[in-house]
Amino acid sequence: MQSTYTYPRFTYRQSDEQREGRPRLHPVVIIGAGPIGLTAALECAARGLAVVVLDDNDTVSIGSRAVCYAKRPLEIWDRLGVARRMVDKGVSWQVGKVFFEDRPVYRFDLLPEAGHKMPAMINLQQYYLEQYMVEACAAQPLIDLRWKHKVLNLQQDEDQVTLSVETPDGFFHMRSQWVIACDGANSDIRTMLGAEFTGQFFQDRFLIADVIMKADFPAERWFWFDPPFHRGQSVLLHKQCDNVWRIDFQLGWDADPEQEKKPENVMARIRAMLGKDVEFELEWVSVYQFACRRIDNMRYQRVLFAGDAAHQVSPFGARGANTGVQDIDNLVWKLKLVIDGHAPVSFIDSYHEERVRAADDNLRQSTRSTDFITPKSAASKLLRDAVLSLAETEEFARTLVNSGRLSTPTPYRDSSLNTPDSAFFDSPMVPGTHCADAPILRGGSPGWLLEELGQGFTVLVFGDQAPTMALDIPGVALRIRTIGAPGCGADLIDVDGLAAIRYGAAPGTTYLIRPDQHVAARWPYADGVAIAGAIARCVGHCVV
Repeated sequence: MQSTYTYPRFTYRQSDEQREGRPRLHPVVIIGAGPIGLTAALECAARGLAVVVLDDNDTVSIGSRAVCYAKRPLEIWDRLGVARRMVDKGVSWQVGKVFFEDRPVYRFDLLPEAGHKMPAMINLQQYYLEQYMVEACAAQPLIDLRWKHKVLNLQQDEDQVTLSVETPDGFFHMRSQWVIACDGANSDIRTMLGAEFTGQFFQDRFLIADVIMKADFPAERWFWFDPPFHRGQSVLLHKQCDNVWRIDFQLGWDADPEQEKKPENVMARIRAMLGKDVEFELEWVSVYQFACRRIDNMRYQRVLFAGDAAHQVSPFGARGANTGVQDIDNLVWKLKLVIDGHAPVSFIDSYHEERVRAADDNLRQSTRSTDFITPKSAASKLLRDAVLSLAETEEFARTLVNSGRLSTPTPYRDSSLNTPDSAFFDSPMVPGTHCADAPILRGGSPGWLLEELGQGFTVLVFGDQAPTMALDIPGVALRIRTIGAPGCGADLIDVDGLAAIRYGAAPGTTYLIRPDQHVAARWPYADGVAIAGAIARCVGHCVV
C-alpha cells in the first residue's frame, strides 16, 4: 500500500517528578492524546489551567478514522486557534446526494445560507487533525505532553486522584485534582472504575478503504443504497485532501474481516465501483463493527469522561469526534471555576446533566440511521425501498430518507443553569442554544460575532445602551458588548443585519452568553440585576 502521509514520532521524555520520585499535584491530567484529549488540553490552557496529557503511544492515529468535522466543532477549534489550518488543508463541503440503485433520488445542503465564518463540514484525515493540535499544544507552556506514558491504575478520594503510570524508564506515581478520561471506546479508565457502558451492538460489518486517485467527483457526500456494483448493501464516498478518497462498503455480519481486508479483495470491490479504467492505489484498509452505547455517569468522583470513553455511536452522521469536542467545550470552563474555588464542586454535575442529553440524542439519531441503512426484516427493507423510490419525486419522502443524520449540536434547553424566558421571543435562540455566528465590524475592521464571545461571560445588547452592572461573583469575568446597525454607535456593527435576524433581536434585546458560547438567558431589555442573578444561577450559586 502507498501512503500520502509520513507519521511523526514524538519524543518520550522522563518527567522531573518521575526522576525525582516525588509526585506532584497537578490541576488536571488528561488521559489520551486523540482529538478529544488534545482539544481538552488546548481548552484548559486557553482558560489558564496547567494540564498534563498522558498517552501510551508516540504518534498520531493510523488511517483516516474520523474524517468529517462539522461547523460547531470547527467554531470551537477556531476559538482555540487551530481551525484555520484544518479548514485550509481539509476539503470543505455542504452538499450530500443519495442514490438508490443507479438513480440519484435526494440532495441536501447543510448550509444553504451565507454569513458564517466556518464551513458546514470539512473532510480531513484524523492524522492531520491530531498533528496540528499536537503542534499547537507543544507551543503552549501550560501543556505538558507526555508520550509513552500508560496509566495502569488509579485511586481517588474526595480531593485528588493518584495515578500509577508505566513508562520506558519504569513506574511512577502522579497526583491530580481532576482527571479527564479521553482514552476511547475501549477505555481502560472506565474499566478501572467499574463504570457501566451499556447499549446496542449492531450485527453488521463495514469496510473502510482510503484510496489514492485523481478523480473528477465533486467534493460532496455520496451515499448509495443497493447500487449495481455492490448489490444488497450500501456504499459511502467522501473526498479527502491529498487526492485520497474514503469509501465505506457495507459487508454484512457474515463477512470474514480478515478476508475482506486483503488488498486483492478490496481492489476488486473498488474496480466494480469505479470501473476498470480508473487508476487508484490503496492507502489504508480497516473493517469495523459499531455500537451505540454510553456510560452511566460522565463523572466518577474526580474522573470525568469525554468522547468515545463516554459514548459510542455509529460512524454514519459524523457524530463521534464532533460530539466529543462539544463535551470538552461544555466541561472545561466549569472545571476552571471549580478549581479556582469560584463554584462548588457540585457544579461539575451539570456536565453530566447537559452532555448526557446530547449523548442520548446522538444515540437515538445514530440508531435510527442504522435501522434505515441496514433493515432488520423484509418488511423494513420494503418500506425503506419505497421511501427511496418516492424521494425521487415526492418532497415528503425526502424527510424520511436517512443515510446518517449529520452532526448538529444538541441544545441544553432543559438545563438547570438556564434562566427561563420571562417574555415572548420570536427566535429559536432559546436559553441552552449555541450562539449563531454573523459578520460584524469592530473598530472598522471586519470580523465575526463568535470571535467576541467565549472568553468568559458576555452580555450582548442589541442597540447602543449598555446596562449598568454591579456583579459580585468572585472569579467570574464579564464583558459587555453592544451591537447594532451602521451609525448607531454600538461596539459591534451588524453589517448585514444577520445577527439581529438570527437572534430575533429588537433594540434593547439582551443575551447573556456562557463561556462555551451558549445562551444562558435573554431579555427584551437590559436589566443589570436580572443579569447578575442569571450569572449566579449559571455558576451554581443559589439565587432567590
